[in-house]
Amino acid sequence: MQIPTFEQLLEATCHFGHLKRKWNPAMAPYIFMERNGIHIIDLYKTQAMLDRAAQALANIVRQGRDVLFVATKKQAKQVVADHAQSVGMPFVIERWPGGMLTNFGTIKKAVRKMTTIDKMMEDGTFDNMSKRERLQITRQRAKLEKNLGSIANMSRLPAALFVVDVLKEHIAVAEANRLGIPVFAMVDTNSDPSNIDYVIPANDDASKSIDLIMATLCAAIKEAVAERKAGEPSEPAEGEQGERQPRERRRRMVRRRGDDEAPAAEAPAAE
Repeated sequence: MQIPTFEQLLEATCHFGHLKRKWNPAMAPYIFMERNGIHIIDLYKTQAMLDRAAQALANIVRQGRDVLFVATKKQAKQVVADHAQSVGMPFVIERWPGGMLTNFGTIKKAVRKMTTIDKMMEDGTFDNMSKRERLQITRQRAKLEKNLGSIANMSRLPAALFVVDVLKEHIAVAEANRLGIPVFAMVDTNSDPSNIDYVIPANDDASKSIDLIMATLCAAIKEAVAERKAGEPSEPAEGEQGERQPRERRRRMVRRRGDDEAPAAEAPAAE
């Protein structure tokens, strides 16, 4: 994994903040200067914070846990979806379903419902329904797929949350904070970083900026996945299995023979 250079961050417009009158004073440590009424983000701090966030995400992924990516704003949707899919991580790019983390059991029920509909379509049950019933179920399935399709394989709560625009995704951030799930986020000059565990100060409105940050984090995740797979114990070779089986069979035979002989030894001698 390689952290973007100052020039790359500059070219991706990561340094552009919001208008001075819209700023959040809590972002003051990450602001370099103000120019033409617009705050400029300190890209050296962006580099340092991005490096810290990438290493923390990699450590989480090495443990075999998932990171949930959240970005429902128009310019971030497709960028986040593409990068998250490339590393096999769940993502939410449509409306955030309230209670998705704090009421995860209900979300799992909705996912199971989607799976049940799929089975109905495969086993022929769907074909025996009336046209109206099929239409209703098809619409329901499409709605579930739109909202939950990207998290269908998420069987447990994520180990971390990555958010683009903490103001827009404040409900997701609040749920993660309530459950103690660490939050990673791109934080612009108009946002409050106090409830974010890993702040990445950067422009969260430009697709180029979002793409660069996502590419860096996903590169770290890919490396962590590769390291985890390399460290997993390999399956025993066929030859090794073949050598063990006769040995185990002989042990079972000896035990069985001993059991068969025991009663004979204990039987009283005939008078």
